[in-house]
Amino acid sequence: MRRHVSLLLPLFLAIGLVVAACTTPYNGSRIRNWEARYQDSMLAPVTPDQLLAEARVRLDLIPAGKMGRRYYRPMDVRYITIHSTQNYTGNAYNHALALKRGALRANKRPGGNRIGFLTWHFTVQEDVAIQHLPCREQGEHADFDGPGNNYSIGIEMCEHRGNDIALTIDRTARLAAYLMRAYNVPLSHVKAHYHWPRRGLSVPNKDCPHFLMDRGRPGPTWQWFLGRVQLHYNRMLPGPATPLG
Repeated sequence: MRRHVSLLLPLFLAIGLVVAACTTPYNGSRIRNWEARYQDSMLAPVTPDQLLAEARVRLDLIPAGKMGRRYYRPMDVRYITIHSTQNYTGNAYNHALALKRGALRANKRPGGNRIGFLTWHFTVQEDVAIQHLPCREQGEHADFDGPGNNYSIGIEMCEHRGNDIALTIDRTARLAAYLMRAYNVPLSHVKAHYHWPRRGLSVPNKDCPHFLMDRGRPGPTWQWFLGRVQLHYNRMLPGPATPLG
């Protein structure tokens, strides 16, 4: 049975990543439900290292020279891009395995995907953030040969059944805040995948991360998320943050 599941996993992941989510209108109760999962009154100032520990980053890189890292593509980090997996069967560990096996293939074409694979830097769920790429290497997650791929760290948020979306969002906010300090990225450069148009597609601006969009685009819910990133950034005491590759 385990063998059958492992063989089917890449198919589940590939299907999940292209499923189009329903367009979500603004709903303030959704935010209130997420906030009910937090204990903001218990938050205290932290060093950058302590905030990184809260993000619970686990290193599980795609092997250098293989699959989506077949070629070394250095990156000058200027942005952080937030995604959601739209995969309701795969957790962060499943995505790490699929990336290492090269299961998430894409059509390599001029003006489109440049390497034949999908890649990004972190996958976050309620209890962990798994790192797949060094942050100073380009991923293939946003806008083909555009600034979203060329200059941004890509973070995917999991949506598998049983995963707590509220805690996933907050762990992502902590990770994004740490990365802002580590790479000198301003809050204005924390972007939704929607921000980066995919030239040549019939719908260039993707409704992603869909549960932080309002009617398919950034609105009050996205601004709320940026507020959580700023909340955790403001908790950090002065001092350097170690870059994550």
